[in-house]
Parts: sequence; C-alpha cells; structure tokens
Amino acid sequence: MKNSPETKDTKVEMPSAQEGRRVIRARQRAIGRELHRFFEGVAKEPIPEEFLELLRQIDHEAEASLSSKQGS
Repeated sequence: MKNSPETKDTKVEMPSAQEGRRVIRARQRAIGRELHRFFEGVAKEPIPEEFLELLRQIDHEAEASLSSKQGS
C-alpha cells in the first residue's frame, strides 16, 4: 500500500460577517460599474417612434378608463 503524501494541518479562517458584507458590497459595485459601462451606449440611443406611439396609446387608454370610472 502506498503512503499518501503528508498534508499540513491548515486552518481556513472564515471571514467575519462584517468582512463578508464588505466583500459582497464591493462585488456588487463592480458588477454595477460593468453593467453601466456595457449599457451606456444603449441608454443614449433615441427611443423608436413605434415605441413612443405605443406609450401614447397606453396613456390615452388609461386616461379614458379613469374618466369612465370617475363618471360612474
């Protein structure tokens, strides 16, 4: 039977709750920065006219529905 290589008794220290929260916040900020960088160009694009027309129709229908409910 072969001898297994010796392993050193190593301690793995768990981060404190505060350190864990700090790491999570730093990770979230990094993700936020990357998402902002990735979508920055998209946010600057003009809204397509077809989409604006759909929004106008929704607004008009909502106003008509509200008017009919108030008239009841």
